[in-house]
Amino acid sequence: MATTGWVGRPLKRVEDPRLLTGRGSFIDDHPPVANAHHAAIVRSPYAHARIRGYDLSRALGMPGVAGIVTGADVAQLTRPFSVGVTAPVHYYCAATDKARFVGEPVAVVIARTRYLAEDAADAVVVEYEPLPVVVDPERALDPGAPVLHEAVGSNLAGQRRLVYGDPDRAFKDADVVISERFRFPKYSSTPIETYGVIARWDPLDGVLTIWSNFMGPFIMHPLVGRVLGLPENKLRFIVPPDIGGSFGIKTSIYPYLALIGLAAMKTGVAVKWIEDRREHLLASSSGTDRVAYRELAAKKDGTILGMRYRWLDNVGGYIRSPEPGCTFRPLGNWVGPYRFQNLEVDASVVMTNKSLTGPNRGYACGHLYFETERMIDLLAEKLGQDPADVRRKNLISSDAFPYRTPTGGLYDSGDYGAAFQKALEIARYDELRREQAKARAAGRYFGIGLALAVDPSVSNMGYVATALDPQFRAKPEYLPKSGATEAATVKVDPLGKVIAILGTTPQGQGHQTIVSQILADELGLRPQDVTVVDEMDTFTRVWGISSGTYSSRFGSIGTSAVALAARKLKAKLVLYAAHLMDLSADQLEFRDGAVHAKTGKGASYSIKDLAGRAHWHTESLPDGMEPGLQATAVFGFTVSDAVDQQDRVNSSNTYGFIAEVMAVEVDPETAAIKILRYVTVHDAGTIINPMIAEGQIYGGALHGLGGALYEELMYDEDGQLLTGTFMDYLVPTASEAPTIEIAHVVSPSPFTTLGAKGLGESSSMTAPAVIANAVSDALAPLGVRINELPMTPTRLWALIESAKGAGR
Repeated sequence: MATTGWVGRPLKRVEDPRLLTGRGSFIDDHPPVANAHHAAIVRSPYAHARIRGYDLSRALGMPGVAGIVTGADVAQLTRPFSVGVTAPVHYYCAATDKARFVGEPVAVVIARTRYLAEDAADAVVVEYEPLPVVVDPERALDPGAPVLHEAVGSNLAGQRRLVYGDPDRAFKDADVVISERFRFPKYSSTPIETYGVIARWDPLDGVLTIWSNFMGPFIMHPLVGRVLGLPENKLRFIVPPDIGGSFGIKTSIYPYLALIGLAAMKTGVAVKWIEDRREHLLASSSGTDRVAYRELAAKKDGTILGMRYRWLDNVGGYIRSPEPGCTFRPLGNWVGPYRFQNLEVDASVVMTNKSLTGPNRGYACGHLYFETERMIDLLAEKLGQDPADVRRKNLISSDAFPYRTPTGGLYDSGDYGAAFQKALEIARYDELRREQAKARAAGRYFGIGLALAVDPSVSNMGYVATALDPQFRAKPEYLPKSGATEAATVKVDPLGKVIAILGTTPQGQGHQTIVSQILADELGLRPQDVTVVDEMDTFTRVWGISSGTYSSRFGSIGTSAVALAARKLKAKLVLYAAHLMDLSADQLEFRDGAVHAKTGKGASYSIKDLAGRAHWHTESLPDGMEPGLQATAVFGFTVSDAVDQQDRVNSSNTYGFIAEVMAVEVDPETAAIKILRYVTVHDAGTIINPMIAEGQIYGGALHGLGGALYEELMYDEDGQLLTGTFMDYLVPTASEAPTIEIAHVVSPSPFTTLGAKGLGESSSMTAPAVIANAVSDALAPLGVRINELPMTPTRLWALIESAKGAGR
């Protein structure tokens, strides 16, 4: 990619030397808290059981034990978390009346060392009354199913039927109607670093300080404060410089922030808790598993008239914030890249005796596009058309942007047709089809898959309100929610070097590198002239309800805040230079690291010149100018309104595009899937660092392939987790990583300062769909259709054998 500035160059990450030499600063390295004790969590061995009592006598008598917090203490000393639905679900940071999934915290032991805490935790006796269990979301809605929350009266946490356009008319006018049932698995992110929390209570100041590898603070800060009965200015969140991955999963750490915070407040000692891997798989968070029913109405030429979705999203034992985001997060892009206007969505959020859910890379977009892109292939099969042609026919045209979807999404920019065509050309799609014909003639199972997706980023905080009825939202006491903001501060020191202070809590994405590139361009410096401080402290950073790193926010809004702060600073430098030069500001401009006259060869002032004068000779500043060379900017989008009365909302603020082509071969004897070709083309607007972007795409693809082929948090009918270690919960490794051909089409966003969009979710959303389509295409001669993930060898082999037995 040709570039004349620093933005657009594939610079190596400045973070890497620190990380590769073991000098990273993670939560287990922090902080040097005096008299720190350790916590061990007692967890329920039952998926559903009433808690009858506790016997703590033996544990409290063991050496080094400072105290124990039980569910009874939690019920007495804290409030339940606010939830995003009207159903009376009382979710606390530990089980109070009943345990509703295996691994739910029921008590916390605090002791001088972790070993002593673990030993004492084994001595805690909890009296349980086991209850019937349900883990399947469809069975959970049966009249005779065991009810998890008696106050709710059923296992339905929420249900909305949303209608856009006239879907009934679309299905009436259709030449072709197809339907299918899909199942998407419950899987996690398995970050290298598990959850970690350290809490210290200061009774004199009344301040609770919590260190954690949280990717917030955003809305979870006030939630935790409310639960613990603390004003927000008495609750301090600190995040270390390094986080060993998150992918959304660490948004769900907040119950442990409250639990360990309570332990510190109750015992009076600083408390440290580092989650082990089994705890993480058992009880941290995962994406929701979904059962989906899809219908598609189309004309015989392949024009899609409308769709109907019926979803059952399984959120586990409780619904917790930000759920039901699993259902409503992609609302603005529910129609994907296709221009049909008629849509009906019947969405049910169901509670079962599984562990709890939350954001997981792509947050339900993997579910959405697995269903949609499979339906497109089924339509092509029904009509006898090439699946590429059906997609082309229905794509939103390039001259339609900004494009308003029927559900309220505002797609900012794009050329979907060009990106799709580029993917087909790179993959040599026509040659692949010819190769497929030869392979089939030779008895080989060779398939080609396609998948297209709109990639949403920077969520509008108001989207979750779609879970509430319009009548509820219309009440005078209801507080509408909307928006997305991020802040950055840029300072110039006396020698003209720059420090940027962010609060975006990176988890390995290379924020420091990218910000140094942006500021080097904006201020006419070199990246090495910029120091980036990117760690969160809610007492010292500028932040808001939406602040943090999630929903691929940094690429769009974080970079916009940095560039905006730099431009505010440049404007100040121009005003200062104008005063020194006795000229008007409109006669000057900032370029190449200095303030120059717009015309002629007059004097100029470099950043270093101005910085030295401003810091050492403040009397040289013009009247009314605030001393100091720094600027803070809070960037906010203006396209993030609250949900309207027709349940429409622009659920994201920028929308990229992904086009993928994959060729596979399936061994019918072993069900092994070999990826022969994988091409992915992305439109993420302006690409600031191509090397970092490529890393995000590779990571996203492997994440999606993991959920499509290997990963599933599986439970037996008693609610016991069957995949609680990496022996059973399989994840793709470098050996399973395919070669991926990556390309870009750039359509800058008109809504961001640099034209950049998010890229962090990337191919995690399309990989399940593209490989499912490829495998379905490969096994089409047998009549095998992929409608359930993951495609483990065992499951796929059973499908192949069943098809053979049916005489196909």
